[in-house]
Amino acid sequence: MLLISSLQPLLPQVHAATRTLKIITPHPESVRNEYTAAFKSWYQQKYNDAVDVQMPDFGGTSGDLKYIESQFQTNKSGIGFDMMFGGGVDPFIQLAKDGYLAPYKLSDSILSQIPKDLAGIPMYDPNYLWYGAALSGFGIMYNRPVLQRLGLPEPKTWTDLTAPSAVGWVSAADTRQSGSTHMAYEIMLQGYGWQKGWQVVTQIGANTKAFPTSSTNVPPTVSKGDAAYGLVIDYYAWAEIATNGADKIGYVMPEGLTVVNPDSIAILKGAPNMDVAQRFEEFVLSEAGQSLWMLPAGAPGGPQKDALGRMGVIPSLYSKLGSKSIVPVNPFNLKSTLNYDTVTGSAHYSVLNDMIGSMIIDQHDALLAAWNKINDAAKVSSVSSASIDAAKAALSVAPITQQQADQYGARWQDQVFRNQQITAWRQFATSKYNNATTLANKAVSDAQAAAAAAQAAATAAAQQQQMMYIGGGVVVIVLIAVGAYAALKRKKEAKAVKK
Repeated sequence: MLLISSLQPLLPQVHAATRTLKIITPHPESVRNEYTAAFKSWYQQKYNDAVDVQMPDFGGTSGDLKYIESQFQTNKSGIGFDMMFGGGVDPFIQLAKDGYLAPYKLSDSILSQIPKDLAGIPMYDPNYLWYGAALSGFGIMYNRPVLQRLGLPEPKTWTDLTAPSAVGWVSAADTRQSGSTHMAYEIMLQGYGWQKGWQVVTQIGANTKAFPTSSTNVPPTVSKGDAAYGLVIDYYAWAEIATNGADKIGYVMPEGLTVVNPDSIAILKGAPNMDVAQRFEEFVLSEAGQSLWMLPAGAPGGPQKDALGRMGVIPSLYSKLGSKSIVPVNPFNLKSTLNYDTVTGSAHYSVLNDMIGSMIIDQHDALLAAWNKINDAAKVSSVSSASIDAAKAALSVAPITQQQADQYGARWQDQVFRNQQITAWRQFATSKYNNATTLANKAVSDAQAAAAAAQAAATAAAQQQQMMYIGGGVVVIVLIAVGAYAALKRKKEAKAVKK
């Protein structure tokens, strides 16, 4: 025993291999870094073991969703990744429907602190396939000095971004890459209704200067003054306000026309490290994990380097953290939010992305040209508002109904069908923009023709009136002459009688 003890330091040490947790996420680098560091520290303390965390992104929420779905098409039992973390709620509802998620019920101590829903939107799946890990609000960020310089109003609702004077001053990411921008447009469609919603979405698209691939590019674009308005998720705006000041940057969530939505987390079916994935889910939903969203950088229990500034999903944590929290809104006290339909939102999630992409983003030059024609026509005083409304309606008409979009969602992984629809939509967009341009031009030409006809009629009437005046004058002159002649004749006759 003494011999073995003395030789122990010289013997090779055997350690369990470090576990690797692989998470697909659209979260920005700040979130990835802070949650990786916090989880590794928590895991070491709780389980006395090391864990490695990898968080790749395959092109934003939409890209991540496409990657997961395509991989499961060829690998039914698992795709080599353990989790998806972030991206709203609609993609997770779709993944659950497709059977690509693995259930895990959180411990009662954690689950009991999370409400089942918020304003009708579920906070977690009833079969525990996904959980809301944070809450996100969607609205409009704006640059106050730029608005003052351009004479644009501070926005209160989505339609404020459709003003003709806002052409080229809106920033919004490509919906095919950005889940938050997708959500903003989905909110408009549900809030205004499919037909009116497409008009708002199309006109905002026409006013948009560029469509970056990531929504993280929108806030700095607004802050620098390259855009006056931006469609952003709340915490991006709060970060810019904290950096640049509320006197320069503003943010509004349109009353009655927005939602506070869960930003979710789930374990993928066939996860190689199922137990570690379950522990990560436990950590993220615990008070320790939720405090990471809400505390300032460097605070005890907070992030190490980057403040995340997101709303947590545990209502009691807001009062518990109190003034230490950097989150300015308690979502559980908000009123007048939209009654959001998660079923339809998830059903046509990918369909809507491709509709906006093919008709608004890919065809932006044609859209803008038609939009400018309509706005130029509206400046002609004699053009009727009914003619302008007809041109706008032609510009904004949707190729399919909401019900059709929901139905298409079930077939959207069929690439032949998908590509056929995208091609048809591009052709539809070209046709409707040409039609809108024709209507705008016709409204101007009709107005000009009507004005010319009115002018001609006025000229003819004036000429006729002048002729009447001339004719009347001649009659008067004749009468005077006749009268004078008669008077002279009478005078001569009287003189003759006198003689």
